[in-house]
Amino acid sequence: MARGAQRQNGARTRTRGRPRQDNDGIIPVLARTVREVESEVQRGRVLPSIRTKFQVVGLLMREERARVKADEAQSVTRRAEELKRLDGIATILATTAARDTSLLGLLADDAAISDHARSLRRELLRAAGMQVPEEPARTREPAEPTAAEQRQVVPRSVVSRRLANPFLEPDYSAAAKLAVKPRRLAGWELIDPLLKSFEGGGELSCKDLPEPVTTRGAGGLELMPHQGRLVAAAAAGHRTFLLADEPGLGKTAQALLAAQAAGAYPLLVVVPNVVKMNWAREATLWTPRHPATVVHGDGETIDGFADIIIVNYEVLDRHVGWLGELGLRGMVVDEAHYIKNPKSQRSRNVLQLSERIRTRTANPLLMALTGTPLVNDIEDFTAIWQFLGWVDETKPVGELMAALEEIGLTPADRGFSAAARAAVIDRGIVRRRKVDVATDLPSRRVSDVPVEIDDEAGRSIRAAEQSLARRLLARYERVLQARTAGGVVEGVDHVLVRQVAAWERANKTTKKSEDNVFTMMRRIGQAKASPAADYAAQLARSAGKVVFFAKHIDVMDTAEATLAKRGIRYASIRGDQTASVRQKHIDAFTNDPDVAVVVCSLTAAGVGINLQVASNLVLAELSWTHAEQTQAIDRVHRIGQDEPVTAWRIIAAQTLDTRIAELIDSKAGLAARALDGADQEISDSSDVHIEALVTLLEGALEERISRQAS
Repeated sequence: MARGAQRQNGARTRTRGRPRQDNDGIIPVLARTVREVESEVQRGRVLPSIRTKFQVVGLLMREERARVKADEAQSVTRRAEELKRLDGIATILATTAARDTSLLGLLADDAAISDHARSLRRELLRAAGMQVPEEPARTREPAEPTAAEQRQVVPRSVVSRRLANPFLEPDYSAAAKLAVKPRRLAGWELIDPLLKSFEGGGELSCKDLPEPVTTRGAGGLELMPHQGRLVAAAAAGHRTFLLADEPGLGKTAQALLAAQAAGAYPLLVVVPNVVKMNWAREATLWTPRHPATVVHGDGETIDGFADIIIVNYEVLDRHVGWLGELGLRGMVVDEAHYIKNPKSQRSRNVLQLSERIRTRTANPLLMALTGTPLVNDIEDFTAIWQFLGWVDETKPVGELMAALEEIGLTPADRGFSAAARAAVIDRGIVRRRKVDVATDLPSRRVSDVPVEIDDEAGRSIRAAEQSLARRLLARYERVLQARTAGGVVEGVDHVLVRQVAAWERANKTTKKSEDNVFTMMRRIGQAKASPAADYAAQLARSAGKVVFFAKHIDVMDTAEATLAKRGIRYASIRGDQTASVRQKHIDAFTNDPDVAVVVCSLTAAGVGINLQVASNLVLAELSWTHAEQTQAIDRVHRIGQDEPVTAWRIIAAQTLDTRIAELIDSKAGLAARALDGADQEISDSSDVHIEALVTLLEGALEERISRQAS
């Protein structure tokens, strides 16, 4: 990595002058910077700017080490002193990476170096008194078409639409308006301060919306007041929304009616595969005068003249070409947390189309819909904001940048964070909670049902947990002995416990014969499948229809076999079904009184579908995030439900399952602090994995200490 960067950035020379002291040169600059990185990582704030600093410090540390070793003009003593100082920096880098093992990849020889990293490298060198030549302009040779580009298609009906209107011209009138040149904030890093402004809690994050003009949709259906307010905002001219209402508050209807109010046709709707047909149905109900078409496969069956084009993430890569040329005036991304990783292919497709629309269409309607905008950490906002045109890869843009300039403060000033948060919210964050806007919605609760796994499967699970605990304990003892040179240590080193848990979580080389935390939970799910299905059968006989959720196909298979043995008719919703087959099963469960249970994949059916004909759920396997669990429950607990909802969570007693359930509950509601104003710590799903491993290791340590004491 260092050699590559030297070739790209050129050689550097030291400014001549007085002899260098210990506080001169690059080493003190690196020491200050690495301490900043260490402090932020200790606080759990591993934001993009911190990752960049970590990488650049590692890069420059390697370069300086090579330079010092090759500098024969220095005395042996001087070289030894400088190498010792560089070793200190390397040690801090290593201990910091132990806290967040994802940082290790930034030090690999083939790690990508971003433009921001190159810029920071130059800044640090200049701060050290180095002369850094400007980078030569880089030219790129034409690239071969990617596999995704080679797969792209143009449906025949789309060709017909183009021929029917060959004079469609792009509207570039919005481009100049969006270009805002920063003045007061020029040179400031702004993305991180904007993200951090949502970490501190505060009031409910919701843009002020006007009173509804009407309480009915075009299809004659009644709107709730909170739905009407968003539609009124679109009618009044607002065009970008992060619609983050809690699940079950009718975001689909709001998006369709907002598009109608804005005249945003043709409208592209990008959705998970499981809800494509549901969107088409909802469009027929709410906006019947605007025909919708659903893209399947290569799109040969679509209506090229439809106003609403519905496509799922999985096939979008085939259609980005013609969609970008269609003259779209609006785009809706449903379950927008699917694009939280900007580097994923589906995110790149969505962002490419969004940018295309914004540069070719004046005031397009852009809506990101998700009841759980934050799944892992606060950075999940970034790609959604980029889709909406509020930021690009490095900075705020357009109206958001203009609003930040109008504040009259910089990130160093007191009060900037609160004002910046308000500026982002005013761009179109709309978050309403059920407790506030759907007061007549019945209550819901999660009730744990412990089950004893006493058969061979139970004994195997407990043996596997003990084996995993022993592996963790052995690693803990090896590291502890190396640190203390074999001396005796009293008590438990809790910092080391967490480091060992993090190492295990990141370990990719576990033997196939050894269980990790993921295989452990899968085995527990398999063992719970039959008793969970039995419980669902009992509920179906006594309380009516039941929704059964599981994560793994083999758990679903066992559950369905158990239900069939008990004489219970069931429907099934899986990820490998076609949209029409899936809808057939949903309809059977909803409309056929004899279909008592629907067995659902937590991944395929956990979002976007309506199963409110039931008021009881069975969660046979635990999620890794509270958000995923909530999404599943909200398939039932939503507008139109008139019965109290109970989610029966099946827990394998005396196993790791019990601890995982406690951890999920303790990490509840990542969006609560960022959007709802709740005073809760923001944490990510990897915390649950690590905490589960910590539990196993601490239990093993306590058992060892107890044995030694006796």
